[in-house]
Amino acid sequence: MLAGQGLYGRRTECEALDRLLSEIREGGHAVLVLRGETGDGKTALLDYLADNASSIPTHRVSGIESEMELAYAGLHQLCGPMLDQLDRLPAPQRDALRSAFGLAEGPAPDRFLVGLAALTLLSEVAAGRPLLCLVDDFQWLDQESAQALAFVARRPTADPIGLVFAVRVPRDELQPGDRELLGLPELVVAGLDDRDARSLLASVVPGPLDERVRDRILAEARGNPLALLELPTELTLPELAGGYGLPRSRPSLSQVSRIEQCYLRRLGELPPQTRRLLLVAAADPVGDPGLLWRAASGLGLPADAAAPAEAARLITIGTRVRFAHPLVRSTVYRSATPAERRQVHRALAEATDSVADPDRRAWHLAAATPAPDETVAQDLERSAARAQSRGGEAAAAAFLRRAAELTPDLRRRGERALAAAQAAFDAGAPDMANDLLATAQLSPLNRLQQARLERLRAQLAFLRSRGSEAPGLLLHAAQRLVPLDGALARETYLEALLAAVFAGAGRLEPEFGVRTVAESARAALSEPGSQQPVDLLLEGLSIQFTDGYPQAVPTLRRAMEAVRAVEQDLTWICLITALVAAELWEEEAWRDLLERRVRTARQTGKLSLLPMALDYLASYYVQAGDFAAAAACDDEAAVLESAIQVSPPPYTPLMLAAWRGDQQATAQLTQDGITDAFPRGEGSALVLTEYAAAVLDNGLGRYSSAQAAAERVATGDVFVARSWALAELVEAAARAGQPDAATQALAQLTERTQASGTRWALGIEARCRALLSEGPAAEQLYREAIDRLAACRMNAHLARAHLVYGEWLRRENRRADAREHLRRAHEMFTVMGAEAFAERTRNELLAAGEAVRKRTAESMLDLTPQESLIASLARDGRTNSEIGAELFISPRTVEWHLRKVFTKLAINSRRELREAALDTEPATPWIPPQSSPAS
Repeated sequence: MLAGQGLYGRRTECEALDRLLSEIREGGHAVLVLRGETGDGKTALLDYLADNASSIPTHRVSGIESEMELAYAGLHQLCGPMLDQLDRLPAPQRDALRSAFGLAEGPAPDRFLVGLAALTLLSEVAAGRPLLCLVDDFQWLDQESAQALAFVARRPTADPIGLVFAVRVPRDELQPGDRELLGLPELVVAGLDDRDARSLLASVVPGPLDERVRDRILAEARGNPLALLELPTELTLPELAGGYGLPRSRPSLSQVSRIEQCYLRRLGELPPQTRRLLLVAAADPVGDPGLLWRAASGLGLPADAAAPAEAARLITIGTRVRFAHPLVRSTVYRSATPAERRQVHRALAEATDSVADPDRRAWHLAAATPAPDETVAQDLERSAARAQSRGGEAAAAAFLRRAAELTPDLRRRGERALAAAQAAFDAGAPDMANDLLATAQLSPLNRLQQARLERLRAQLAFLRSRGSEAPGLLLHAAQRLVPLDGALARETYLEALLAAVFAGAGRLEPEFGVRTVAESARAALSEPGSQQPVDLLLEGLSIQFTDGYPQAVPTLRRAMEAVRAVEQDLTWICLITALVAAELWEEEAWRDLLERRVRTARQTGKLSLLPMALDYLASYYVQAGDFAAAAACDDEAAVLESAIQVSPPPYTPLMLAAWRGDQQATAQLTQDGITDAFPRGEGSALVLTEYAAAVLDNGLGRYSSAQAAAERVATGDVFVARSWALAELVEAAARAGQPDAATQALAQLTERTQASGTRWALGIEARCRALLSEGPAAEQLYREAIDRLAACRMNAHLARAHLVYGEWLRRENRRADAREHLRRAHEMFTVMGAEAFAERTRNELLAAGEAVRKRTAESMLDLTPQESLIASLARDGRTNSEIGAELFISPRTVEWHLRKVFTKLAINSRRELREAALDTEPATPWIPPQSSPAS
């Protein structure tokens, strides 16, 4: 059929969908997001796709608003018909899907393993022929399903799979589910133009249409196809023909409200038994016809009750129960009385198998319960525990919140509300957590529960602002916990120290600064010499902020190793320890602790700290010279910020801009950071602007400006950043002709690097000391710096060591030697995207007598980072399945990438690959984020 035939004004959209079908028929992989407002025709376009898919197997699912809090419900709907292929999946993936779908007992599945399992399952189904998956109302999917499907969409595959998502976009703001799809190919489905709107309206009006009536309908519909279809049904033929009964002063309503009014009118014309059956269908998010008829039978509804609704084209009952439009479902449900809703939920609960689906039965039963009921509350509490075991922290919070509402005993209600608040906080829903804390506070809590409530409120304050308010609140909570729960009190002291680090750095000093908190924390230590991770961390940090860095290093290192040795989730503790590792220049522990925190947050659904962990992981990647990985972490943190109402620290974009040498972006981000951070009292953000300025100016060769910025950081006792700033200060002052300032900064840096003693620390010290040395001593230090930094992963600093050594060699008139190191520095800077440092190096190469083309990261072709990484893993002897499991892609996608590698390298086998020399070392494997585009 012709593109768009039967769909007014949708020729362009239908042609795009035809191209997608052609692509997957030819063996390609295609993804498309249809984005538009309610009623703009997204569902009709999905119908067009399904009708024209012909021989392509098509699986279709719709997000259900009432099912948003049930983990993996949407993914189960999509994959349900494919579960006979589960045995073809690798065992870890098969077990993850079975656990996610409640088909087997087991630990909470890793979210990304679930995503990989879904990808592999689709690939298996599509192995013999193309496959088309259509997802309507994506914004109403549960968060876990949305993340898994977005994961699948972002992974390129060699299989002919088409994924099309329809997303409702409100006028005022995006919804959390929609944000998972940001960055994917999209097609905006807008309203119809005036000509097409008139044509569509004329096609549905059976008789004469008065010009005034037509113009009013067109004005109110504003090109919305659903409004154009439904609004005329509100008017009688006489009203359409002459405007009779259409008052001039009628208030203007929103499109959705007008459409709902039309549906209400049509519902009112149906028999009572039919309306009741529709309410049963609307209350059941699964769309299971068997469940619908069992519940209808329990309500005494006849088998033909659905016929009038089907004749009115409001619902279709086949293998699934489908409403004509999601607004029909919501209108049916919202227009019912509370008593009517409770009746159908009770019928659904009684018709749901308590063994096969206990959680949905408990949810329906809770919706059917009008008054407190301890038995129902206990069922919900058990459902919450099951949800948490599957990584559904948000669902657990919803179950516990309803359990608290139904708890008759006030004390028990407070306990459950507090537990629900904790689950909501962990899930990254601070507003919900705050409301639940208000509920818990009204209950007669004991002293420990009151102290835990105060601690959670302080944690919320830190999570939201990282400003001057949080340290005092956390310190007070810790002091209150000391006689009640010593271990929890010490954890809270650690949190107070972290909050004080954020608030008290640089130009801002809150009432409760790091020294005040450290002194109080030191007095709360359980006993001298304790080897518990929390006690060691608290002792080490207290020593650092009261006695100094060198004195704290031994204890902090023991604390770091103790935390790394603990297998269970340590949430905040792991995050704080990662900062300690960075402060100790322990680059491997820094990365490992953050990857562990990120992985655990994804696995357990405890997402509140994930944005911060991603920002810290991005900081590691910046120092390691892997700017692409850092940007990917930042992308995921930004998506999470929108989805879970938690703002990540604004550090990564600024650090990336500075290291990349982007003056305009650095200036704008600096101004934005100051404007945002100063009112909240987040001193660390202000410090970072100075550190970023020092890096940028050193890259650009503006050494006096770099010196001034670095001095503003190095003069304070700023956690982590002070060490980095001292290194920038030594280079800037040395190059600016300020040897006294450089020597003083080197002395302060040496105190720290010698206490640390790691390869990274001593490599930085050797590089800085070489800048202030001459003759053979300088050369020996430059070589030492390169040797030490090459032995760790801090490539950004290794490149700078080659640069400054090359600069020194050129000034010593050893041009050939200089060119060797400058070439290496230029190549490294160009690959990582540090364009200011690359240009500084290029200028040195020109001065050393070598013409060099100005290159950017974009001009580095050869293998892509993904291809380089896959090639490296293949050279190490990994199978396609092993590579796919590590990189979260399917084995066939690995094979597809390897074919491209073989073509580029002009080879034909893995044996030849092992003998080939790759131009670029691949990036260190890292945890793939759900929101970044795949290479």
